Amino acid sequence: HVQLVESGGGSVQAGGSLKLSCTASGFRFSSCGMGWYRQTPGKERELVSSSNADGTVNYADAVKGRFTFSQDNAKNTVYLQMNSLKTEDTAMYYCKTDRAVGILRHLCPVGYWGQGTQVTVS
Repeated sequence: HVQLVESGGGSVQAGGSLKLSCTASGFRFSSCGMGWYRQTPGKERELVSSSNADGTVNYADAVKGRFTFSQDNAKNTVYLQMNSLKTEDTAMYYCKTDRAVGILRHLCPVGYWGQGTQVTVS
């Protein structure tokens, strides 16, 4: 079955860095473009970064220049390198199978979420 497991969250001071990982299993990872989202209590989940079908990457304006998305299909893992963290980056971070891509696109189970990893910036 499809599983997405996030890790790498934690508590950090403003200006610090964290690297989140999301390891997938149960499906052909390379058939999916992945996304990172975040959510704080009382707010809707918002897109942080995601990969497009052509391999380019989108970033929310709030994280451009500070966060870097990468997807390693050989390791079935997607990463989010977060630098220059701000208190407003505090949130639960989730990965998601965002879109079907490539010639194996029919194998992508679009719309699956991981359980999340908490990032707290003080």
